[in-house]
Amino acid sequence: MTDISPRDIIVHVFGRTDVGRTREHNEDTFVVADLTTMNATLQPEVREHRLGVRGSLFMVADGMGGAAAGEVASQMATEVVLEELDVWWRRSESTDPDTFASALRKAVEAANARIHRYAVEHPENRGMGTTTTIAGILGDQLYLCQVGDSRGYLVRDGVAIQVTKDQSLVQRLIDAGELTAEEAEVSERRNIILQALGPEPQVKVDLTSQPIRRGDTLVLCSDGMSGQMRTVDIARIVTETSPDLMETCKALIDLANENGGPDNITVIAARFEGGGLQPPSGGDVVGYQPYVSPAEQRATMPVDAATIAQSLKDATLMELSLLTTEETASPVAANGSVSGVRSTTPIAPPPVVIPPRRLSVAQLRVIFGSLTVLVGLWLVWIYLLRD
Repeated sequence: MTDISPRDIIVHVFGRTDVGRTREHNEDTFVVADLTTMNATLQPEVREHRLGVRGSLFMVADGMGGAAAGEVASQMATEVVLEELDVWWRRSESTDPDTFASALRKAVEAANARIHRYAVEHPENRGMGTTTTIAGILGDQLYLCQVGDSRGYLVRDGVAIQVTKDQSLVQRLIDAGELTAEEAEVSERRNIILQALGPEPQVKVDLTSQPIRRGDTLVLCSDGMSGQMRTVDIARIVTETSPDLMETCKALIDLANENGGPDNITVIAARFEGGGLQPPSGGDVVGYQPYVSPAEQRATMPVDAATIAQSLKDATLMELSLLTTEETASPVAANGSVSGVRSTTPIAPPPVVIPPRRLSVAQLRVIFGSLTVLVGLWLVWIYLLRD
């Protein structure tokens, strides 16, 4: 790479997949792409590239469904996501972050719809599906779309932190306080996921965002890797093998296989460098952070008392202005011509007219009844006086 600007962001990336030690074939798929050029390979020009105006994409998909159905689902997911991003993002006139985040979500939803329709049209593959973790980087922001239990980790200063949240039964129990993270690692229900692309016509995409800093390493993986090691193992391997990402991926897969390798194992490692990124800071927050669009931020933004008071004041002044002034055309001159001068003529406020009070039918009935009683009592009193 030549002509690197001091404000460039440089992406170093590598990915690898392995069948593991017990499976007969590999149902995992991954893709790495420079979205500016739509080059989706691991050729040298992508393994180290300058981040373009359209950003970059990293995606892991873990297929399920038996036979070859899982492999079809995961492959279809990566293909549809790239196709949709080409339409909704690369060809879009906008390059703003919200459009990018929205395009990522739409691409995942489209992949779900395509896989579900395929399964309906091919009954032998009904129930096929795939989990996915997608990371898109634009500028100094990382956007992640999550469906299922593949994972994303960010390694900064030798510490690995999970930046995605599993859509699984044990994670739901952890959130409810009924299970600890340590108990979840050995739970018999840890492989039960609550969502995947394909089984249902609709899917809820978990969209999060994360600022990245110079020297950060992103690790995406299927549960065939994350289920066979702890977070500290990921941090250690990334730190020890840096900056050789090819060796990083190999070492992570080797450890998963050493620990049993019961599933397919897929990993992508991406490191971010360049003057376009800020160095790590003690005030940085790393972790699971749901993405909130600018429109959602405005809708939930609190309004202070001063703002409310000023708005009321402005509204009152406007009302007074409308009541006391009237912009009209100049009157016709004596010679019959119309002057082009416009004037502002004060007018007196309209008199306050209090309409007469009208009684309802019910009120009239009460009054008439009361008068009848009074008249009756008066007649009785007169009659008694005569006696």
